[in-house]
Amino acid sequence: MSEKEPFVQVKNMIFRYPDGTQALSNINLNIREGEFMALIGQNGSGKTTLSKCINGLFKPSSGDVIVDGQNTKTTSIVQMVRRVGYVFQNPDHQLFNSNCWDEIAYGPRNIELSEAEVKERVEEAAKVVGLSEELFAEHPFFLPKGQRQRVAIGSILALRPKVIIVDEPTTGQDAKQSLEIMDFLVDLNENHGHTVVIITHDMPIVARYAKRVVAMGNSRILADGPTAEVFSQHDILAEASLEPPQITQLAQLSGGFGFRAGTLTVTEMWEQFQALVTSF
Repeated sequence: MSEKEPFVQVKNMIFRYPDGTQALSNINLNIREGEFMALIGQNGSGKTTLSKCINGLFKPSSGDVIVDGQNTKTTSIVQMVRRVGYVFQNPDHQLFNSNCWDEIAYGPRNIELSEAEVKERVEEAAKVVGLSEELFAEHPFFLPKGQRQRVAIGSILALRPKVIIVDEPTTGQDAKQSLEIMDFLVDLNENHGHTVVIITHDMPIVARYAKRVVAMGNSRILADGPTAEVFSQHDILAEASLEPPQITQLAQLSGGFGFRAGTLTVTEMWEQFQALVTSF
């Protein structure tokens, strides 16, 4: 694959469920290595279905999904999990082993790596997710949700995929835990070379962390671009039944006073305010 080609290419894709329900309509999307992006939209908009098409769990009804030069229609799930990892919204849905070590080791063992290689990958993944050796023998279900989520991510990292898709990473967590898991995903992106895609309804989290946003509605992509640019498209957000964060709305309403319409965080607003004050 040419280095200039996107790692993921979705081309004119349609997906229908067995009952005939069309969940995705004419989807075209490119994802390049190193991106940190968010898929947003209301329930039923097609976000999760699109993600499962990208990681090969679902095969397109028509059109194509090309990942790392491989068409998902003709590529096995075993091959796909080495390219795209998917972390469920509820980590309990993908944790089924009796201890954390076996949980993280399951994927590498399933692709028939040697036990020496399995050990290396488990230790590597555990270090990245911050799981201490003292927890290797613990049952995952006895851990707090934040740690269970890290074990689930570790089980994906052990397969060394380039792309990690995380469904609703902050659901059910308090503000501190939400920031911890998001900072962890940033670390995976910036320091460990993983492309990260989050699926979320949390617009302040999107504003704070995502560099690119894909907004979905009615089974199609409504907008795709830099976060500030997408959040400025009011008609499209309304069609997707979404609103930008309150601080972004305030900046947009206060544009005449010198605030940027693309302001995404309180920190950005405060910096602009200080600059305005010192300019008088």
